Amino acid sequence: MKKTNVALATAVSGLLALAGTAMTASTAVAAEAKEKCYGVAKAGKNDCATKTSSCAGTSKVDGQKDAFIMVPKGLCSRLAGSSPEAK
Repeated sequence: MKKTNVALATAVSGLLALAGTAMTASTAVAAEAKEKCYGVAKAGKNDCATKTSSCAGTSKVDGQKDAFIMVPKGLCSRLAGSSPEAK
């Protein structure tokens, strides 16, 4: 009975390690395919600090010029915002 528990624990540990590796790889790929898009965030929905606010979710107005959200690469120009690459 103990051998079964050890084998099961080993199998579960291996699956968890594999899942963690897969999540890290997919996160890295997802991060590469994103860009900052300025001037399109709704009030209180920005992703990071701005010149006039100290942290995420603190933009004061819709479309605040220094507030950004992360979007898939290429989407920002279609949203009529601006990205650092466009400047």
